Amino acid sequence: MNADVVIIGAGVVGACCARACAEAGLSVIVVDRGAVASGTTGGGEGNILVSDKEPGPELDLALLSRDLWAQMAGALGDSFELDPKGGLVVAARSETYEHLLRFADEQRSCGVIADPVAADDLPDLEPRISRDLVGGVFYPQDMQVQPMMAAAHLIESARATGRARLMTECTVTGIDRDSSGAVSGVRTSQGVISTRHVVNAAGTWGGEIAALAGVELPILPRRGFILVTEPLPPVVHHKVYAADYVANVASDNAGLETSAVIEGTHAGTVLIGASRERVGFDKTLDWGVVRRLARQAIEVFPFLADVQLLRTYGGFRPYCPDHLPVIGPDPRVPGLLHACGHEGAGVGLAAATGHVLAQVLTGVQPSIDLAPFAPERFEATYVG
Repeated sequence: MNADVVIIGAGVVGACCARACAEAGLSVIVVDRGAVASGTTGGGEGNILVSDKEPGPELDLALLSRDLWAQMAGALGDSFELDPKGGLVVAARSETYEHLLRFADEQRSCGVIADPVAADDLPDLEPRISRDLVGGVFYPQDMQVQPMMAAAHLIESARATGRARLMTECTVTGIDRDSSGAVSGVRTSQGVISTRHVVNAAGTWGGEIAALAGVELPILPRRGFILVTEPLPPVVHHKVYAADYVANVASDNAGLETSAVIEGTHAGTVLIGASRERVGFDKTLDWGVVRRLARQAIEVFPFLADVQLLRTYGGFRPYCPDHLPVIGPDPRVPGLLHACGHEGAGVGLAAATGHVLAQVLTGVQPSIDLAPFAPERFEATYVG
C-alpha cells in the first residue's frame, strides 16, 4: 500500500484533511483504530463558533473555518445538518454583562458580528428564556453541524474523488523514518503503508501518535459531559450559553468547571452542557456533574425543570497548555504534520485546519499564518 499522505484519525478534523487533500489532487489513506467519529468527534455537540474566541490566531482560524464550512455545505447539501442558528451569550449579573460587552467590542474589530441585546429584548430571540437575566450578545455567525454525520459524509466525499481510502479498526503501531529522519511509512495492524507524509489528526491521542514518530506534544484529555432531553417541539432556537463559558474554555484549572450551554437539534432534543475537568481517560459518569449542569440550564431556561432527561454522554477534548491547536509541519520530523489539540473547538476549526494543511502539502502559501500553531512552540524534546 502507498499514498501521498496518510491521515491518522477519522474524526471530523481528519475528515476535513482528507477531503481537502483529495480535492488538491493528493492520494490519501485515512486510518483509525476504531470507526469513523468514534473518538472526540462522537462525544461533541458540533459547534462552529466565533462567539467564544478572543481576538488572535484562533479567532482568525475560526472565521476562515466558518466560511469554509458554509462552502462545503453548499457543495454537499444538507448531509450533515449545518444549522446557521446563531449564538446568544447571556449574563445574569451586571458586572458580567459589562465584561461581555467589552469582549464583544474587541471581537467586532476582527470581523465578528456581535449585537448587544438588552434584557427586555432577550425574549424576542428566545421566548422561553429566564426573565432574570440582565442582557446578552447575539452572534449570528455561530453555526452547528451534526458532527458524526459531518465526518462520515466528508470522508465519503473524499473517497468519491477516487483518491482517498478509509481503513477503520486499524491501529497505527509505528511511524517509519529513513536515514535522513524523514517519514517513510506507517506501520499498522493491517500492514505497512508507504508514504512521505503523515498527518496526525488523532485528537486527544495526538500525543501518542507524535511519540511514535519520536517527538513530544503536550496534549491531555479534558473530560466533558452532555445531557440530552426528550424530543420537544422547537423551544430553543439558538445556541444559548452563559457568559462564564468563555472563561471556562480559557481556564488552565484541572478541576471541574461547568457553565450553562443549551441548544436544540434537528431531532427535537435539547443538548445541555458544558463541563470541563482533567481526570485522565476516566469515563465514569459523575451524577454530581449531571445535576450541576441541569441546575445551571434551568436558571437560563426555567421550563427545562419539567422536561425529562433522555440520556447523557461524554467525551475527551484534546487540551493543549496554551489552548491553541497544533497545526502544521513538524520541523523535527520532515514529512510529519499535526492537526490536533483543538480542545472543544475541533469541529468548528476542522474545515480551516484541513484547508491549510492541504495548502502546505501542495506547496501553496497557507491562507493564515501557522506560526502560532507550530508544534515546536512547546520546546518539545525527542522521546525516541
